[in-house]
Amino acid sequence: MPNVQRDNASCDFGRLSTRPPRSVVRPSSVAEISALFREPAPQGALDALPLPRGCGHSSRGESLTDGIAIDMRGLATIHEVTDDRVVVDAGATWREVLAATLAYQRMPPVLTDYLDLTVGGTLSAAGIGGASHIHGTQAANVMELEAVTHAGQIVTCSPTRRSRLFDALRSGMGRQGVITKASLRLIEAPERVLSYRALYDSAAELIAAQGRLVADHISGQAKSSDFELKAVLYDAGGAPPEGLSPIDVEELTFTDFADRLSPDVEKLIELGEWGLPHPWGQVILPAARAAAVIEQTMAETTSADLGFGGVVLVKRFTPGSVPMLGAPSDAVLFALLRTASPGCRAVSEMLLANDRLYQRAAAVGGVPYPPRPLSN
Repeated sequence: MPNVQRDNASCDFGRLSTRPPRSVVRPSSVAEISALFREPAPQGALDALPLPRGCGHSSRGESLTDGIAIDMRGLATIHEVTDDRVVVDAGATWREVLAATLAYQRMPPVLTDYLDLTVGGTLSAAGIGGASHIHGTQAANVMELEAVTHAGQIVTCSPTRRSRLFDALRSGMGRQGVITKASLRLIEAPERVLSYRALYDSAAELIAAQGRLVADHISGQAKSSDFELKAVLYDAGGAPPEGLSPIDVEELTFTDFADRLSPDVEKLIELGEWGLPHPWGQVILPAARAAAVIEQTMAETTSADLGFGGVVLVKRFTPGSVPMLGAPSDAVLFALLRTASPGCRAVSEMLLANDRLYQRAAAVGGVPYPPRPLSN
């Protein structure tokens, strides 16, 4: 059995609830995780399965348990990098993975905007990034998984081997077993990129542009008075995407582009915003119905509803073959990344606004993101 310790695993990034675990375990081997599922619970303990936890960046308490919390950061080895794949432990962060693959001029096809998340964590949610309109979610780019089942078995699965378990683990929110290792697809990495920015008057125009533009990375934000699109080309010598009328362009090294959120995060930490509650509301909508939901929601959303560090994301994408995500084939991520800043709406009011968003999404065939986990 691994060493048992207590840490701050009683809360997550959302800070909306507190759920102290009975114990926190940081395993250094897959065998130790297997042993956790085979050990009987102590007498009088709640009957909760051990739950994996990466960097605790969930926003609705998904990584919290009153049983055993498994700190996956003890398993963070990059095992192998080849031309077409990288094999990594689930507790490795995407920052660590990218550093290893860039040494070979390779990269995962889809990266999270924020790199300090674990591989196992985002694969358990699906993992949507700026390149998901081309490559699907991060979970759609997994070639093979190693996992520990709830019976304590250590197994390997893929699209052709134990495919039902493979599908259950990807976007399964850690409730279908514990991902311990992943073989991830790689593509060629650029050295420099060109980032173009354009503005649109409506959500419908933004979503339409995201669907027709040819670019390696596409993202969007809803601002107070307009909608902003960023289209990035992995070729610093390229022309603007056809049909785009950019208001400015920026050339960056790929490493600076991939880590573009770090300065913002450092500022939010300095201002104390990073440690505040984050009542995020995120849904995946059918592209054909998304604009109406977005426009209706934004019409009733003020700066006080978002908080000082709040951001609204709009991203059209193709999920790929990830059944547990439950997303339409042509989808739009609509995410209100709220912060309960001093002087802004109370957490309870932000959560009520999220409930209205979830109801609107469900009415048009949308789903929450990350998926609602099954009871542990």
